[in-house]
This record gives sequence, structure tokens and C-alpha cells, in this order.
Amino acid sequence: MPTGKSSLPAAILFAGALLLSACDEAPKTENSPPPAPKISVAKPVVKKIIETDVFTGRFEAKEDVELRARVAGYLQEIHFKDGELVEAGDLLFTIDQKQFQAELENAQSSVEVAQSRLDLTKEEFERGQKLRTSGTIAASVQDQRRQEFLAAQAELAGATARLRTAQLNLGYTKIYSPVKGRIGRNLISIGNLVQANSTVLASIVSLDPIYFYFDVDERSYLAYSRLGRNGTRPSGRLTPYEVKIQLTDEDEPKHTGNLDFVNNRIDNATGTMRGRAIVTNTDLFLQPGLFGRISIPGSNEYEGVLVPDQAVGTDQNRRIVFVVGEKNVLTPTVIRPGPRIDGYRVVRTGLKGDETIVVNGLARVRPGMTIDPQVQELPPVAAKD
Repeated sequence: MPTGKSSLPAAILFAGALLLSACDEAPKTENSPPPAPKISVAKPVVKKIIETDVFTGRFEAKEDVELRARVAGYLQEIHFKDGELVEAGDLLFTIDQKQFQAELENAQSSVEVAQSRLDLTKEEFERGQKLRTSGTIAASVQDQRRQEFLAAQAELAGATARLRTAQLNLGYTKIYSPVKGRIGRNLISIGNLVQANSTVLASIVSLDPIYFYFDVDERSYLAYSRLGRNGTRPSGRLTPYEVKIQLTDEDEPKHTGNLDFVNNRIDNATGTMRGRAIVTNTDLFLQPGLFGRISIPGSNEYEGVLVPDQAVGTDQNRRIVFVVGEKNVLTPTVIRPGPRIDGYRVVRTGLKGDETIVVNGLARVRPGMTIDPQVQELPPVAAKD
């Protein structure tokens, strides 16, 4: 029994010692620094690129024709269905021909009469020439025969011209398609009077190839002009740059064309320069009036530095990225961003391309912060969202 009593105080002393030791260690745990946060970092993508600028515009038909008759008359036939594709030379309308056929026959008769009179006056003139050498007829008589012969020639020429006019007018009663394309609805019904050179019968727009018109702001135009003058980017007037066009329901440009026209003056009202691209449209998918966004080359090819958009932060009116320095300490670096290429943002100034930057989690970092870098490798082309 004495042995049990002596062990109880010893146990109490041991428990107290452990409690005091725990109390001494608790403050040390509270004052220890937290571990550095794990942040995704990577080196920028460095590769050959061509900067592009994006402008808005619309598709327009290369040929847009309003059909009008060249003679007046009543519409007799319509030879097409509204909205169908037509070929150049297809017959589209017929105007009543009876009046023009009668005028043609009358003109043919006039030619025959004039030809007969010319033959008679020619014979008389030639006979008079022979008689005049022998002195059988007076000079005045021969002069009169000569005048009648010349008048008959002129009369035949006039009758022939009227015949050609009648032939043309009869031909104008049939109206053919001047271009290949899609015709709209007929704007006048059979039996209505068609006025010459006035009444619009229908319209036709060509579809392949098709134009895309767009406007370039004055600042961009001046930049292109200076690059052209310096020889770093040839003028669009001289070089048919390849362009890409994106429709409103597309995630990326899918239609390719070539720049083929730049206007000769800045528009005073809008302060823009009008440009045009020509686009192949073999499947006739693109239609006049469609809205689109055109990407045109804004530079020659050069080695560019590209970073993800999520790596770019904002500091008031500046754009910054966080560069990982010695001992994994972050330093903000001001950059001048450019356009997006291959899913990345072009960095025009501020980075050389050999730095390591934060590519994700900007909301968790601040200048001077120490991080635990999680190194990644960015692919040459960013994955689509």
C-alpha cells in the first residue's frame, strides 16, 4: 500500500509538466508564418506572328442589276420563278411584240422601195454620163440625174438605219439576264404597261465572288500609311493581303478572301476610309447584306511574345503581369497589350519572352508576395473554351 500512495503524486507532477510544456509551445505555433500559396506560372509563348486588326462591315454583291425595258409596251410573259438562280443570257421577260413586228415589216418595205429607187437613179445617171460625152444631153440634165442618184443613196441609208432601229426595238421586247446570280421577285404582273427605261421589272445580284466592304478608322489608316512609307508593311492598294471574315454566329473567322480596293479619300462625315475584300463563294452561302468582322494584317511577320488573357491584370489605367523573381517573389511589370492571336494576347512592350509569369490566380497575389510556383508549359495555340 505505501507504494501506491507514492505513485499518485508522481503521476500528478508528470501531467502538470506536460501541461506547462504545451502552454509554452502554443504561442510558437500561432506566430509561425503560413506556407507560400501555390500559384500557376509559365513562360510566355514566343513564336512568329502577324498582328491582325478587326473591323466590321457587310457583304455586298459584286454585280447588282435592276432590270428595265428599253421599249414601252404591255408585259406578255414572265419566264422565271421568283428567287431562283439564273444564268447570264437567260430569257426573263417578254413584252408584246405585235407593234414592233409591224414596225419592222414597214421598215423592211421602206428599204426595198429605197433600193429600187437607187437602182433606177443609178442607171439613169450612168446613161447620162455616156450621153454627156457625146453632147447629146445638157449638163444641167446630167447634174439633176446626179443629184437624184445621191438623194436615192441617202434615202436608202436612212431606210436601212430605220430598219436596224426596228430590229433592235423588236429584240428589246425580250429581256435577258445580263449576269449570273439570284433574281428577286418580279415587280410587275403580266398585262401591265411597261415604261421604257423607267419601270423596274426585277433585280439580280451576283453571288460568286462576293464583296465585303468595311471602314477603317482614321488612326488605323494613318498607322498603315506610315508602315507602308517605312517599308515595314506594303500598302493595301498594292498588295492583295489575305483576309479572314467571321460571321455573327461563328466563334472564329472561317471565310477567306483578299483585299482588292482602298478608297481614294477619307469620308468627311465618319472619318473613316472605305476598304473592300473579294471573297470566293462557290457554295453561295454568303449573301449580300450579311454582317461580319474582317481581320486584316496589321504588321509583317515578326517574333512575338504572347500571354493568356487571365495573366494580364489592371493597375488603374495600366496593364500589368506578375513576374516571378529571385526567391519566388512577385514583381508587377507594366506591359502594352496588342490583339489576340491563337487564343493569346500579344505583348507589344514590357516582356522579352524569357520571364516566368503568373498565368492563373491573379486575385490571390500582390506585389512582393512570395509564392510556391507551380510551373506549367503553355501550348503554342491556346485551347478553346
